[in-house]
This record gives sequence, structure tokens and C-alpha cells, in this order.
Amino acid sequence: MSSSDPIDIRVCEVGLRDGLQNATGIMASAAKFAWISQAVQAGLREIEVCSFVPPKLVPGMEDAHQVVAHGLTHKDLEVAVLAPNLRGALNAFAAGAHKVTLPVSISDSHSRANVRKSRSEMIDEVGRVCAARDQLPAGYRPHIEAGLATAFGCTIEGRVPERDVLETAVACMDAGCDEVGLSDTCGYGNPAQVKALFKATRREVGEASRGVHLHNTLGLGLANACAAVEAGAGVLDSSLGGLGGCPFAPGASGNIVTEDLVYMLEAQGLNTGIDIDALLACREIVRAALPDDPLYGYVAEAGLPKGF
Repeated sequence: MSSSDPIDIRVCEVGLRDGLQNATGIMASAAKFAWISQAVQAGLREIEVCSFVPPKLVPGMEDAHQVVAHGLTHKDLEVAVLAPNLRGALNAFAAGAHKVTLPVSISDSHSRANVRKSRSEMIDEVGRVCAARDQLPAGYRPHIEAGLATAFGCTIEGRVPERDVLETAVACMDAGCDEVGLSDTCGYGNPAQVKALFKATRREVGEASRGVHLHNTLGLGLANACAAVEAGAGVLDSSLGGLGGCPFAPGASGNIVTEDLVYMLEAQGLNTGIDIDALLACREIVRAALPDDPLYGYVAEAGLPKGF
């Protein structure tokens, strides 16, 4: 389908943030710039380009301001970032990011490992970030998302009650968020669970629940993406070559592969606006910059079906 046709599903590339935070190597700024530019050329309209975190905790994010600045040179790109606290969010605001995601773990154990706050303390932090956003001039207020981490299970605590997810979603919206996203941080979700939880969240917060962030730890990532779309999700996060994982969730492997996700959606007649051949060219940029990190993906290995 043409990139000028209406988009059915928006694919958000998170490899530059979620992927690089778990990579073996450190990617040079120039390679990040090249990756962003090629991804935009391929048709991606939202990229999570970095996180505003202390580099001693997540090495490789020292150039966050410069990476955001490069992203902003692409007029049709929504430049998204992650910030774990008010300080990071203020830095993201100053850099000019269009969207800031705050990680709010449903599991208290994961929350303390990830952001050194309990779930309730992190919800309070969300309120402070939203209050700071509201002090900005109207045209300069970024979109604030609460990313509900470990929504489908936790490697530390195991099962996560659905009621905790729903209560947290409502609390984050009450704190001033523009949207909440469901995150399968550990890759424990299954299609029936993804569909049921997304629908339940929609009942609580309506259209403010738009997207899901999925991992492929148990091999169900693409199946879960299908379930999310069937349930009404309009935004799916993924990572080029399946890079990523959560360093604070033991055993959590990488994200679903962007190339495979785009092929799956397009093969079903859903327009992503993304050219797969141009997207595959991003892999060569990443492979050259991170020679010791494996890249995954069936489309890259097998090629596209004849006549696709």
C-alpha cells in the first residue's frame, strides 16, 4: 500500500531506546542519526529515540539531547523518549521531545528495581511531571504517556492482578497523563490475556488506551500483537532486529522484530505506511554499529514472498 494511504496501525520503533539499553556495545551518535533518518525514509512516523537517564545506570544515553535534536529535523516524525522521573522529564521537555513515556510498573518489586520507587510513589511522580508540563506554554507541552510495565506478569513477582493494572491506569490518567500503554516487559503475556486486558483497560480509560509494548521472551510476541489489534490497539511498539529487553527484569528477552511485525500487518491488509525494503536497510546501519549484538528476524533471513 502507498505511504499516502490512511494508516491503519502505527508502528513505533523503540530500538534506539529499549534496544540500545540492553545492547552489548555502545552505538555512536552518528549511527543513531543514520538509523533515525533511514527509518523515517522507510515511513516510520514515531520513534522512541532515547531515554533521559543517568548514563552510569544506562550507558550509551549521554547524547540524548543531540539525538532528540536530530529527530526534530524530520518534520513528519513524532520524537518520543522515555524518562523515569521528574528530572529526566524536565530534560526531555528542554530538548523538545514530542512525547514522554514514564515507566509505571504494576509490580512493586520491578518498580523498585527499575526506578527505585514503589508503584504508588511513581504515580505521585507522574503527577509532578504532568504539573510541570502544564506550566509550559500551550504549544510546547509534550504528550505524556504512562507505560504500565509488567502489566502481563513479572519475572520477580510472577502473576500481576488485572485489578492492579486497571487501578494504575485510572490513577495515571487522574494524575494528568494523556494516555496509558500496556507493556509486556517480561514477555509473559498470551493472546487471550492481551485481548482481555486491553479491552478491560479501554473500558476504564477509553481511547486513552491506544498502544501496547510487547516482548518475545516466550515466542508469543507477534501472536500477542495480532490479539492487541483485534482488541482495538492502534499503536504497536517494536524494535529493529528484536534488539532490547529490560536490564531490571531478569530473563526478559528482546522486543518483537519491527521488520516481521510490519510484514505481518501488511500481509493482512493493514496499512503501516512503511516500506519493508527501506526498513531492512536500517539493519545494515545497526549491524555495522553493533557488530557483537545479534539481530533477529524471519523476514531478513528468508526474504519477502514472491510478488509481495
